[in-house]
Amino acid sequence: MLTKEPRPKLTYADYARTPEGERWELLNGELFISSAAPNMSHQSVQSNLGIRLGNFVNDDRLGWVFFSVTDVVLSDHDTVQPDLVFVSRERRNIITDANIQGSPDLVVEILSPSTASHDWRDKFDLYALHEIREYWLVSPELETIWVFLLVEGVFEEMGIYGENDTLISPTLEGFSLDANEVFSLR
Repeated sequence: MLTKEPRPKLTYADYARTPEGERWELLNGELFISSAAPNMSHQSVQSNLGIRLGNFVNDDRLGWVFFSVTDVVLSDHDTVQPDLVFVSRERRNIITDANIQGSPDLVVEILSPSTASHDWRDKFDLYALHEIREYWLVSPELETIWVFLLVEGVFEEMGIYGENDTLISPTLEGFSLDANEVFSLR
């Protein structure tokens, strides 16, 4: 009887050798290629949300907001490229010239048909495992934002925000956002 030998887990060194110009992520030692460039709705949501988040963080000198494509190296077997990332001043030591080495304070993933299940399942568990404090999932299609906070190693839903709602971040004290502004194509 033939048995399959398990494939060895890939590492950040393997990830670093992926072809330039393609978007890859490394989850639990397995490479995943990201889909084609995000559609305009995705890009608009990323821009609207990133600008508002970035302005708040910059105005109060709280830390840094990064847009994709930014590598976030969570472990030797886990490297992701979230749509938006916030790293607080207190954790600035995880920011290097090449990437972010460790867990950001806040990660935002904007859902698209090709990545939604991956973001809800695989990344949801991965981000909790690596103790990312706050995780937002944003659906341009449903015009909805889910906010999760890590509580005792598990993400708890803090709110679901849609039309006419005001999003409140548990991590960024004082930050609020009119959800209508996120989903507008202004």
